[in-house]
Amino acid sequence: MLEKPTLPETKIAACIHDAYGLDVSELTFLPLGADAHTAVYRLLTPDQHAYFLKLRSGVFQETAVTLPKFLYDQGVSAIIPPIPTTDGQLWAELDPFKAMLYAYVNGRNARQVKITPAHWQQFGAALRQIHTIQLPPTLHHALRQETYTPQWREMVKGFLARLNTNTFVNDPIANDTRTLLQTRHDEIQHLVLRAEQLAQTLITQQHPFVLCHADMHASNILIDDNNGSFFIIDWDDPMLAPKERDLMFIGGAQGFTGYTAAEEETLFYQGYGSAEVNADAVAYYRYERIIEDIALFCEDLLLSDEGGEDRAQALIYLQSNFLPNSTIEAAYRADRSR
Repeated sequence: MLEKPTLPETKIAACIHDAYGLDVSELTFLPLGADAHTAVYRLLTPDQHAYFLKLRSGVFQETAVTLPKFLYDQGVSAIIPPIPTTDGQLWAELDPFKAMLYAYVNGRNARQVKITPAHWQQFGAALRQIHTIQLPPTLHHALRQETYTPQWREMVKGFLARLNTNTFVNDPIANDTRTLLQTRHDEIQHLVLRAEQLAQTLITQQHPFVLCHADMHASNILIDDNNGSFFIIDWDDPMLAPKERDLMFIGGAQGFTGYTAAEEETLFYQGYGSAEVNADAVAYYRYERIIEDIALFCEDLLLSDEGGEDRAQALIYLQSNFLPNSTIEAAYRADRSR
């Protein structure tokens, strides 16, 4: 969220005091991320301890906090676990938000800074550890599982079918979004078609499911500026899926700075180790992520005029998929049948 929510700081401070027993001396809104349902703050206590506060509205999955806590307890060092409340809960209620508190890491993400070869290897090793971990039954059953749902493909088809109607909001950003879809109409249709074809292929292949972060782009890799520590953050929507659900991000034009796709893959797999990677699955997940982006951004940009700065930034993110050497070209590279 790029714009500060209309939530009094006194209300936030009272929540932190009641739930965590901490007094707040300073609260700084951090305009980070593309998620309009998530606001984050840097929180300072009178004794100068810093914390990271995450406020989540809308759909909230308990696994967003219970899973990273479990992984950290199992020795996955690349995790920043949520701090429990005084009564042992992993979040607090702050209507209309869920409030989650973490240690504050003074760092930058892998979109902002070129991570080192050693970080790439740590990334690979951490993801291998996550992909091979044994989950307790309660967590396993709480996680959503891959179904190759056509949900996002059907949404995109619907938007394309309505381009020449007057059912969308009428403002400059909505009009620019409509123009983009009209200009890229045939290409988007092809993305949807290939995703549908590959989904059917994967259903018949029956790949084993592993624990996946499912959103492993550069902004979710955090490097501590003080000691170079490496962290995987933002566990909002983990799932059980083929390992390629995460591996598709490596070399997939996902915002990592300073490396070619081939260099990303070489360094990452030095840490991850040998793996038989299914090219059809990588191509499917790259297509499907682009389609999901188109569906969600169109929902925000064509059906509502709310959002302010977040709305303008969403259009930039949507347009970026179509740039040279971006996500669509990365999907094409992985698609052997194209």
